Amino acid sequence: MKSIQSKLLFFSSFLLISLIGISAHSQTSQDGWISLFNGKNLKGWKQLNGTATYEVANGEIIGTTKAKTPNSFLCTEKTYGDFILEFEVLLDPTTNSGVQFRSNSSKSYKNGKVHGYQFELDPTARAFSGGIYDEGRRGWIYPLSLNPKGSKVFKNGVWNTCRIEAIGSTIRTWINGVQCSNLVDDLTSSGFIALQVHSIYSEKQVGKHIKWKNIRIKTNNLEKERWTSDPEVKEMSYLVNQLTENEVNNGWRLLWDGKTSKGWRGAKLDHFPQSGWDIQNGELTILATDGAESTGPGDIVTEKVFSSFELELDFKITKAANSGIKYFVDAELNKGTGSAIGCEFQILDDKNHPDAKAGVNGNRTVGSLYDLIAAENLSVKGRSKQFKGIGAWNKARIVVKGGHVEHWLNNEKVIEYDRSSQMFRALVAYSKYKKWPEFGQWPSGHILLQDHGDTVHYRSIKVREFN
Repeated sequence: MKSIQSKLLFFSSFLLISLIGISAHSQTSQDGWISLFNGKNLKGWKQLNGTATYEVANGEIIGTTKAKTPNSFLCTEKTYGDFILEFEVLLDPTTNSGVQFRSNSSKSYKNGKVHGYQFELDPTARAFSGGIYDEGRRGWIYPLSLNPKGSKVFKNGVWNTCRIEAIGSTIRTWINGVQCSNLVDDLTSSGFIALQVHSIYSEKQVGKHIKWKNIRIKTNNLEKERWTSDPEVKEMSYLVNQLTENEVNNGWRLLWDGKTSKGWRGAKLDHFPQSGWDIQNGELTILATDGAESTGPGDIVTEKVFSSFELELDFKITKAANSGIKYFVDAELNKGTGSAIGCEFQILDDKNHPDAKAGVNGNRTVGSLYDLIAAENLSVKGRSKQFKGIGAWNKARIVVKGGHVEHWLNNEKVIEYDRSSQMFRALVAYSKYKKWPEFGQWPSGHILLQDHGDTVHYRSIKVREFN
């Protein structure tokens, strides 16, 4: 009898524990969050590329830097498309790291090199933690130069709570509850998640640790969990010849429709050039002639003129190419040989075109205010201009608000000046533009894409105007 009672008591206790367990499991399933790390071992993960070590201790994944190895990645065996990912991270302030997402590795791409989006972990003075880097492909696509407020939230020496929302083409990041990035990009829709141990460059960096814990993901009912985006965090879109809903709401419009010559004409014509400018595959291309200024089909200009505005576009150059984006262009000036007259955002292959060494102190290099002010990185002290190279798409942005003008190259400011200032007038007086009265100070003008005899591609040309 006693034995039966004991068995009944044991069964009742087991049933109660089981029901509690089922209830807890159901709550987890209903909530939708899934742990990617069990706190005990690396089940569900695999290592790719480098040979830095990963181990588990105290409920943490610990990555350790190692000499003479490329970037190492501890990758989930599963792939994920749309998701919200949260994790905590603590890293040695002398090393760099990141968390890959929507990333892939295949023999057909650079012999298996991990490539894809990376949530940056940057403890240096540059402070780009929470920015988005495109590992193995395009490099920086959302540097924290776009959001200085977000660059101040990562804390060295303590655990930081991080969040990634990747839903459709929208990718947003947070650190310690503060939004860092607001990216729109549709290059990759799914892939694995990976913890990076970066390659190192000195013996002093050997044996440094990066620690992760509380790694969890949610893949359903995402809109319900989505955090409100900070309106002060700039949205940066890489959609080709398209506008986002947010851009439309903020006054952006396509300046080129990606298909026709509508809205553009030759700078010295009343129509678009019949040849020499090619439109196909969503690209507007000036075809090479003799490498000289406007001796081919000629420059093209917008039919409309602009005063205060923000212009953004992508450009891709060929080797030794020269071109430019001009603004405040007076198309009635210089009806003879040469280019139309206006302020110019220089587009140039600095390494291979001789114009890079002409002018004064580099004021004819890429991103410069041509022949007037040399481009340099004004967003990150000590960092060079971020040109992505020949054959790669680069992003140019020109912001004009009254007299204040900025040039941005790949999302980092490279020029800032006041076109109504005495300093600007003095620069003009000693330049090739001195013969044009009030050059650069006209109240409005056309936007121009230059024919300089070399093949250069343009796309995603968009603008918004300010009152």
